[in-house]
Amino acid sequence: MVGTREPVLHPIPILSLRPTQMTVGMREVEEKRRRWRAQESNKKRAESLGQRMIPVVRGPNQHHYVVDHHHLARALHDEGVKDVLVTVIADLSMVDRDAFWVVMDNRRWVYPYNSKGERCHFKDIPKSVADLKDDPFRSLAGELRRVGGFAKDTTPFSEFLWADFLRRRMSRKTVEADFEVAIEQGLGLAKSRDAIYLPGWCGPAG
Repeated sequence: MVGTREPVLHPIPILSLRPTQMTVGMREVEEKRRRWRAQESNKKRAESLGQRMIPVVRGPNQHHYVVDHHHLARALHDEGVKDVLVTVIADLSMVDRDAFWVVMDNRRWVYPYNSKGERCHFKDIPKSVADLKDDPFRSLAGELRRVGGFAKDTTPFSEFLWADFLRRRMSRKTVEADFEVAIEQGLGLAKSRDAIYLPGWCGPAG
C-alpha cells in the first residue's frame, strides 16, 4: 500500500484536497500569504509551487488527503490560487472509509483536535482547506519555534503538541489581544522543565 513518493504532475484543485486536521494558525497563514504576494512574477510563483508540492494520501473515492502543508494550501487558496501539485506518499484508496481513518490515525497522519484542544470524531474534520478554523495557540507555537523557543522536529503534528501545552497554561485572550506579550510568556514556558516531554525541547537557558 505504501511505496515511494509519487508526484502528481497534473494540477489538483485546492478545494478538492481533504484536510487531516481541523485547525491552522491564521497568523502563519497570513505570513505565507505575504510571502506569496512578494513573489511578483508568475515565473517565481510557478517555481515556488513546483518546489512545495503538497504531500497527500490517496484515500477512498480517490480523494487526496493532505498530510502536511495545510497552512500553505490555505494561504494559496486565500490568495486565489486554484490548483496545486501534490505528491502521493501512500495509496489507501482500496481501504473502506471507516478503516481508512483507523489506518490514518495509526500512522499519525491525522490530528482530529479542535481549537480548544478537544479530540473530535473524524467526520468533524473539514472537507476543504477553506473550512479550517483558527487556533491562535498554533500560531503562537509556530512563532515560538521561529524565535528559538524549541527546535524543528520530525514528530508528526509537533507544533500542535506545543500549542496544546501552551493552551493549558496561558490565556487565549492574551494570545489574541497582545501577541508580543504572549510570545514572551510562551518563551518562558517553552524553556521550562514542564515542557521537557515535548518534541524539540531545548532545555532551560543558562
